[in-house]
Amino acid sequence: MARGLLSWAWLKKPYYIQARFSYLRMKYLFFSWLAVFVGSWVVYVQYSSYTELCRGHKCKDTICDKYRKGVIDGSACSSLCDKNTLYLGKCLSAKPNNQVYTSVWGDLEGVIKCQMEEILHYDLGAEMEPRKEVVLFDKPTRGTSMEKFKEMVLSHLKVKVGEQANLQDLAMLVLSVADSNKDGHISLPEAKSAWALLQLNEFLLMVILQDKEHTPKLLGFCGDLYVTEKVQHTSLYGITVPWLMELWIPSGVRRSMDQWFTPSWPRKAKISIGLLEFVEDVFHGTFGNFLMCDVSAGTFGYNDKHDLKMVDMRKVVPEAAFREAMRDRHCEDDEDCVYGADCRTSCDLTKRRCTPEAIRPNLAKACQALKDYLLRGAPSDIREELEKQLYSCLALKGSAEQMEMEHSLILNSLKTLLWKKISHTKDS
Repeated sequence: MARGLLSWAWLKKPYYIQARFSYLRMKYLFFSWLAVFVGSWVVYVQYSSYTELCRGHKCKDTICDKYRKGVIDGSACSSLCDKNTLYLGKCLSAKPNNQVYTSVWGDLEGVIKCQMEEILHYDLGAEMEPRKEVVLFDKPTRGTSMEKFKEMVLSHLKVKVGEQANLQDLAMLVLSVADSNKDGHISLPEAKSAWALLQLNEFLLMVILQDKEHTPKLLGFCGDLYVTEKVQHTSLYGITVPWLMELWIPSGVRRSMDQWFTPSWPRKAKISIGLLEFVEDVFHGTFGNFLMCDVSAGTFGYNDKHDLKMVDMRKVVPEAAFREAMRDRHCEDDEDCVYGADCRTSCDLTKRRCTPEAIRPNLAKACQALKDYLLRGAPSDIREELEKQLYSCLALKGSAEQMEMEHSLILNSLKTLLWKKISHTKDS
């Protein structure tokens, strides 16, 4: 009997092994198919996102078509469209209508920025994006005199930066940039390019701050495409990880990672001094006040000498234009009175309109960006004083004009504290 059972067990075993093998094979095939499906879907989504975000060659084709037809002209047109000495490199675009690419122009490395809208006008809307009209490069029209074009520029600048005694000087700065070949005259194609560029806040700020250390240099333009100096490090802090990994990293862990991957503390102090100096540049500058409406890490960068350089100035806006736009905005509560990430006013519930005054000055927002950045790894002998000054800075409320003395005192104290600590080091 036992021998019969043993024989039956030996007969069943191959069938069991075979069934087990078939199950494992089916399981393997299922997961293999699932991996291929998910992988294909990921590649498709990534490719679709890339083709939607990165349309620089379409932008170039549009610009060069206008240039060859004689509609626009500029210092970068010939190199981009005829000589092919200005190349588009790596795509850096974050939004489809703002094309950003690294570039090589002869021996110069730069960044190309190109707009994908039909025509751009400065608009303080909820999304802070330029709005489009029907025709691209439609102004000025043929027959417009140089004097009339200057009046157009003056009128536009008055709306953007407000009435100022030196508005004529700013207009002359714009016109000098518009004369791309420096022949002392502005042709109609040059004027059309300059007018399109003048609708872009970043371009105007580059003209205004062209002699300031922390503003990337404007290298050239063609239509509303422009080339700027390349900034070697394009974020204040952080590390770039593959986008798929980014999805699985908790936000708290991501913030910790960002703070760990930073330069040494003396170098962070030098970069921070640069940010404080930029706050000075845009506060009570030659041509009015500007508000920093995005102080995220990706807005600022630095070069190999650890000098701060602005990477994106599209959300540094003239205070006059900001006030005018907010004054006309309907609101139900304070959350309706937000512009960008960092410019807020309050809602006047009696009028259902936003008040025009920004709640926090630029300096408080800059200190918010620098607090963790500077306190991590700070030398023990200044840490307590540094923390005290940073929290005093964070407590600033109201416009900088209303608290000009306190604003200047805190800013200068912070700069002095940091500079004293690094002035004797090679990093200074």
